[in-house]
Amino acid sequence: MKKKYIIVAVAAAMSVQMKAAEETETTAKETKKEFKLGDVMSKPKFSGYMIGNYNSTFQDDNNINTFSIRLIRLIMTGRILNDFEYKLQGQVNGNSSTYGESPRIVDMSVEWLKHKEFKIKIGQFKRPFTFENPMNPIDIGFNSQAQSVLKLAGFNDRTGEQSSSGRDIGVQMSGDLLPNSNGHTLLHYEVGVFNGQGINRKDVGNQKDVIGGFWVSPIKGMRIGGFGWIGSYARTGVWTEGGVETSGTRKVSRYRYAISAEYKDADWQIRSEYIHNTGGAFKKTANNSSDLIDCNLNESLGDRADGVYVAFVAPIIKGKLRAKARYDLYRNAGDWASAKTIYKTGINYLFCKNLEIQTEYSLVNDRSLANHNYSMADVQFSVRF
Repeated sequence: MKKKYIIVAVAAAMSVQMKAAEETETTAKETKKEFKLGDVMSKPKFSGYMIGNYNSTFQDDNNINTFSIRLIRLIMTGRILNDFEYKLQGQVNGNSSTYGESPRIVDMSVEWLKHKEFKIKIGQFKRPFTFENPMNPIDIGFNSQAQSVLKLAGFNDRTGEQSSSGRDIGVQMSGDLLPNSNGHTLLHYEVGVFNGQGINRKDVGNQKDVIGGFWVSPIKGMRIGGFGWIGSYARTGVWTEGGVETSGTRKVSRYRYAISAEYKDADWQIRSEYIHNTGGAFKKTANNSSDLIDCNLNESLGDRADGVYVAFVAPIIKGKLRAKARYDLYRNAGDWASAKTIYKTGINYLFCKNLEIQTEYSLVNDRSLANHNYSMADVQFSVRF
């Protein structure tokens, strides 16, 4: 009997020892696994989109019709340590001779996402100004952003900054606050500090731009907010002032604000924004390196500009066919003599979520021209992948 107890005790001890060894081996494997690249950094996700366009402009003595490649964008995103998200986006259509048209990096950023109330992003990305600026160009529903967004949010900026697709280099804080019982957050804020020089450029004037905004969202899909922008755009070069040629660094200020409202769901879009600018502009746009030496100002343009748009997209066939219209006014010198108004209407057809055709017809009244009125027709074909 005693021998039997001894055998049982030995067997139990061996069992415990084997289990402990197994646990130690498992822990070692898990520890080793934690330091694998696949666990530290997620596999990158690749996506993108292509937008082709046909445009006809019916203008006295200047009729134009042309096919063009509006955008080809390639995007890579992923997570690091689960709390950081990185994004790299390149535009590959265009040529290699100008800043505005050449293939280039448009986004390169890392964002800390651990707390939805307080997120930090650093790199090159969209300026936090207006609702329409950060939207995907296909989701806007029209063949381009509104005039005031293009001129006053850093696309083809009024100051003469190179085409920057609404982006700059800097750091931004943002967050969502005041969640209700359904988890819907009622308040969003975002504020950033940027070079003020647009994409792929170092700071020249050593004076940073501060841009930010907030919005309230009383119900899902609705946003009402405001944005502000304090800063400048600078160049180093030569200019003539009072008949004397001067060299150095010259700045034009940018003091801007926007008032915005939007309602959006799967098929509906109703969006309106008013944008106001105080600040001057250079005569020439920075399209290539030789332009940067020209620091002469566009004195005739003055230091005021503003614009407003109202956009409306509604379903005809849910998930397939949509009707749209937009009123788009921009005053490049802040007066009615410089006003350009575009009235758009059209339809969008979705073959599927990745394939869409957008058509529109526009009546244009441009008071800066001798013949104010002309019309345009656009067909835009977009593919997401």
